[in-house]
Amino acid sequence: VTKPFNPDELVARVKSQLRRYMLLGDMGNGSKANQIAIGGLLLDNDAKQLTVDGEPVHLTAKEFQILEFLMKHAGMVFSAEKIYERVWNEKPYSVENTVMVHIRRIREKIEINPKEPNYLKVVWGIGYKIEKI
Repeated sequence: VTKPFNPDELVARVKSQLRRYMLLGDMGNGSKANQIAIGGLLLDNDAKQLTVDGEPVHLTAKEFQILEFLMKHAGMVFSAEKIYERVWNEKPYSVENTVMVHIRRIREKIEINPKEPNYLKVVWGIGYKIEKI
């Protein structure tokens, strides 16, 4: 904050920093800075590794990117086109089956029963999401 400063601006900036801290948590502790945990899933972005209930699970690069994207935005629903656009960095054109196959393979690796998923859910007619657990 540059001097002279307005006290209202200072209060607004402090509140903004506190809100970010509460939303993101303490990310300054190094080892957990690039980890995302949801339920029994732990995604380590530095090691490019996923563990499910403490057991390492092998994912392809695209599966990892899809899961990382959805876990970073847990609870939000994304269409197959939006997932494709974000992960492949290309304009989507008839990509529903591509994303659907990747989602199915991820489910087979992370879910106890892929036909009744706990984590990776479909919102019919809209898209996919990772459930906050």
